[in-house]
Amino acid sequence: MIERRIRIGIDGAEQVTGVVNRPEGCVRGVTPGLVLAHGAKNDLDHPLLTAVARGLAEAGVATVLRFNFAYSERGADSPDRLDRLEAVYRRAHDALTDDEVCPPGPLFLGGKSLGARVAAGMASRHHEGDGLLSEGLVFLGYPLHAPGRAAEAKLDLLLRLDVPSLFLEGTKDPFCDLTVLRPALERMPVPGRLYVVEGGGHSLEVSHSSEDGQDMVYAGVVEAVARFITARS
Repeated sequence: MIERRIRIGIDGAEQVTGVVNRPEGCVRGVTPGLVLAHGAKNDLDHPLLTAVARGLAEAGVATVLRFNFAYSERGADSPDRLDRLEAVYRRAHDALTDDEVCPPGPLFLGGKSLGARVAAGMASRHHEGDGLLSEGLVFLGYPLHAPGRAAEAKLDLLLRLDVPSLFLEGTKDPFCDLTVLRPALERMPVPGRLYVVEGGGHSLEVSHSSEDGQDMVYAGVVEAVARFITARS
């Protein structure tokens, strides 16, 4: 596995950081690619994103680009407006598709929490000029509703997604009540798939006393994402 930090141009002289994890045997135009965006209160080096990116590359499954949104790059606490987030996501997408070393074959989009929502929004408009095409979507802890407000879950976006999707969710995630998510997945134009982490929180973190427990969770997540990508590549 090869890991490389890059700079992604946004507007004018502004740039954000990206990290590309590439399989040793990457094949130009064949090896799948995955764009992963981070959550609202973290950045590209979040342990979950890092584990997924490195795991997929080490297994030879996909080249993964994780990146910072502009607000996290400059150290701000609050996310930018949605249009700004989408603009940065698009630049990251372009950076991966135009990679000179090993441009990807089938392209997948995804992210964690806020990043998942941004990816979903852009994928939902892939028929339009400002959307993004993808072979599938990978959501790590999708933010379906505010904590304690499952009755106010926002489903409209999910019900517009007409590409294959994989939701990786924890049973203790306060932002995603599985009793609300499961029936919603069945109503999607292309029914979504669900991978459940028992006892997992919003970042799929578990309360096991040893790091081995979390490592096992990450290994299972990587395997689930790998199966999803391989089946569609």
